[in-house]
Amino acid sequence: MKSIKTIGIIGAGAMGRGIAQIAAQAGLDVLLFDLNGAAVDSARASLQEVWGKLASKGKITAELAGESYKRVAACADLQDMSRADLVIEAVIERLDVKCELLKQLEGIVTPDCILASNTSSLSITAIAQACEHPGRIVGFHFFNPVPLMKVVEVIDGLRGDAQAGDALMALARTMGHTPVRAKDMPGFIVNHAGRGMSVEGLKTVQESVAPFYQIDAIVREQAGFRMGPFELMDLTGLDVSHPVMESIYQQFYDEPRFRPSPIAALRFAGRLLGRKTDEGFYRYVDGQKQLPAEPAVPALPDGLKVWLAPFHSVGHRRAAALLKTLGATVVAAETPPDDALIVITPYGEDTASVAGSHQLDAERTVALDTFFGLEQGRRRVLMCSIATQPKWRDAAHALFASDGTAVSVTDDSAGFVGQRIVASIVNIACDIAQQTIATPADIDQAVALGLGYPKGGPLSLGDSLGASHILEILRALQRTTGDMRYRPSPWLQRRAQLGLSLRTEAACVAR
Repeated sequence: MKSIKTIGIIGAGAMGRGIAQIAAQAGLDVLLFDLNGAAVDSARASLQEVWGKLASKGKITAELAGESYKRVAACADLQDMSRADLVIEAVIERLDVKCELLKQLEGIVTPDCILASNTSSLSITAIAQACEHPGRIVGFHFFNPVPLMKVVEVIDGLRGDAQAGDALMALARTMGHTPVRAKDMPGFIVNHAGRGMSVEGLKTVQESVAPFYQIDAIVREQAGFRMGPFELMDLTGLDVSHPVMESIYQQFYDEPRFRPSPIAALRFAGRLLGRKTDEGFYRYVDGQKQLPAEPAVPALPDGLKVWLAPFHSVGHRRAAALLKTLGATVVAAETPPDDALIVITPYGEDTASVAGSHQLDAERTVALDTFFGLEQGRRRVLMCSIATQPKWRDAAHALFASDGTAVSVTDDSAGFVGQRIVASIVNIACDIAQQTIATPADIDQAVALGLGYPKGGPLSLGDSLGASHILEILRALQRTTGDMRYRPSPWLQRRAQLGLSLRTEAACVAR
């Protein structure tokens, strides 16, 4: 395996200087070049300041700060890359620019120098085809800010030399990052896996199920994610996230799972980009997100009776336990009395479908999402049909908030909010595994580190919630909506059918 001691970095922007920082701190010599010479000087000054702050806080020694700065050499000419063992390009995300740059570098560097692209969305195979020696072209995709985002994707092109990828895997570990290996496919691992939250969140808003701030609250406080889809898009910037949504959808030849939303397109056109413009899905005043107040909890009616539908065994059991804890009066009868609140607990279905198929009084029927658990402090989600009367909606809200737990009340939707978003996330991760774009372990690790998803990544999250339940939700979503975006991945179906973990690789594989 090639020993890498000197790294050339083309592009002195945020990504380039971030890579330079972790490389120099790891004891590697760095050659930094940018067409704008002032950008290189600015980057070195910024790095010196960063290392000074780290030393003052005791994160690194003053000696390491000084040595790291000395290792970053400013280059005035591309020819200075001739002594590099590896050159990483971190320039504008345009295929023609990257191809032309790597062609130039081939005439400068040594025959065994590895050429890497930090592209987030372009094909490594397409970049490599411009070169005489495509085997040494590898994807090396870091995430911003590089020093804090401890994962890097190593991407093999179709004509790539596996040893070049192996060398970058080892180098990433030397620099204190966790490398994950991926095939050259649109979005690689992290941007591919991230489609489930953003695309499904937008679709949910488009269907007027709930306002975006309620969807964010549900994803955070019920499903357990650090951020909801709209908070995340505001943070990233819609000028970044919307083109990626369109690009991945087009590169997968209009795959329904990745279908973008006109809501994002309209906001992108209107330059409502997020935090960087002080307005996106939220408004920001002095950097602070502006949120409407939570709706007031209605008064709990005296003598409220509840009839709990037995149609879903798991949902019924969880809801019954909560109702007992809340001290509710639950009516034990085969059919609901005329004066009782009707509570259903569907997985993947909407309120109207359940009420209609079981001939329930839709005016008194409210759905309770039990999929993520109902413990005190975890946001609870109720869902009404178009026929549910305000009296019964408010009674359900009051009852399920009576222990002080926050409650969201949404309009009707197949799969509530959390079920459909999380099932989409898990399903896309399963299909990444099915396509052997990456191993199950690397998928989980990449997404957990790159996107901060809970439970150690999407496949492990699916296991914790139950693969059979995820499959049930997706099948009901597809049946109810007729939309192929919800068709279950074969990877998910087979493991759910056999009771196996979603991280299970095939024991007998014909190649």
